[in-house]
Amino acid sequence: MEPPLSASSAGRLHYLARLESTGFALLPGGGTGGVERYVQLTPMLVLDGGKELGVNLGAPVRLRLGGGVPGVGWVRREDWDSLSDWGQLVRALKLGSDASPVGLWAGALDSYSLLSGHLVRRYSNRTNPDYHPAGAFLTGTLGPLYAEAFSSDVLGARLMGAEVALDLAHLFTGPQEQPGRYTLALSAVHDWGRAGGHSPQVTLAHLDGTAVLVVRPGYELHVLAGWGGRPGVGGAWGAVAGVGADAVTPTLDARLRLEGRGQHGGFRQGLFGPDYELARFRAAGPSGLPVVEAPFPDGFSVYGEAVVGWDAVRLGGLRQRHLHLSLAVEAFTWGRVDVDWRLAVQLAERRVEVAVSALAAGVGRPEARYLYSGEVRWRFGGWLYAVGQGGTLLFPTPDGTLRPGAFASLGLGVDHAR
Repeated sequence: MEPPLSASSAGRLHYLARLESTGFALLPGGGTGGVERYVQLTPMLVLDGGKELGVNLGAPVRLRLGGGVPGVGWVRREDWDSLSDWGQLVRALKLGSDASPVGLWAGALDSYSLLSGHLVRRYSNRTNPDYHPAGAFLTGTLGPLYAEAFSSDVLGARLMGAEVALDLAHLFTGPQEQPGRYTLALSAVHDWGRAGGHSPQVTLAHLDGTAVLVVRPGYELHVLAGWGGRPGVGGAWGAVAGVGADAVTPTLDARLRLEGRGQHGGFRQGLFGPDYELARFRAAGPSGLPVVEAPFPDGFSVYGEAVVGWDAVRLGGLRQRHLHLSLAVEAFTWGRVDVDWRLAVQLAERRVEVAVSALAAGVGRPEARYLYSGEVRWRFGGWLYAVGQGGTLLFPTPDGTLRPGAFASLGLGVDHAR
């Protein structure tokens, strides 16, 4: 029940004000003082100016009720102890749209992919529960060129990258009725490793080609191939080839992809993925090293992804759908499997929303990593709703280990929209 950032009626400024109050329990684990108990207050203000303007502000404030280490103050220090943490005040900012020559989006990055997705895929910048940055991405179009640049933390030196795609048909024969059928793209990403805790720096680059073979109303089929590596690191490279399909109707938005991948010298596609904000300190597996330094066997993998949104009435906004399913699985020939799964459903005339997610990295190998979370929201009045959340966490520590924990919250929210 997160409010969308676009309104159905253009030219008017809409707003929504909301306040949630929940009892929040945090179990850091590792003998750090037991269960920490808080009252969590989450104010939020949304300004909605249509397709090309939206602002969503607000952040949770946790006031200590008891537990944990004595004498640490009323407000949970780890939520606000760095400049990057102040980025959480911006939940979302949108300037421009997909049809604009230039567009900007800022806020929490959740399941973000950089265009082709072979370097940054399904990345989330807040997987570390003590690090709350605001990321951003900027898009622009100029003739046959389309570019996207992003930063995972606009207030700190962290993950930054860009991808530039060249429309070959537009380049040689001029603007096309169906742009982007044949593209060549180059992407590069660098992690400075200086915010949200120090970690090794790394740079990756990738070259991609895509050809759209079938175009029908509401349906598209394309093939792709690419090659990538680590600049300055000899023998670290990877190749990929695959097929994808997109289907869009008023009630269905589905994207499917199937790829065969090869990895050599420690390079892998999708390194900056859903697990990266933890793996940058300690990779899944027995090595105990950051993912940049951990051994990664040469071999091949099969990657499959499905992102499906469906609504019985009509898709609209960011959360206006009865079903949203996002699933990615990568199976490696040497016995490892990675899974990222998310499901959200709206029930009882959209009064109830249930969302669950699971992340598993390194399944089939020693010291695999698992994270689970779930949320239920139930609106039982025009302005009043109940919310419950829970899940598991991993806390990076200064010595490079990950300390397990869990959280649970239950409370009420009120809002007013106009």
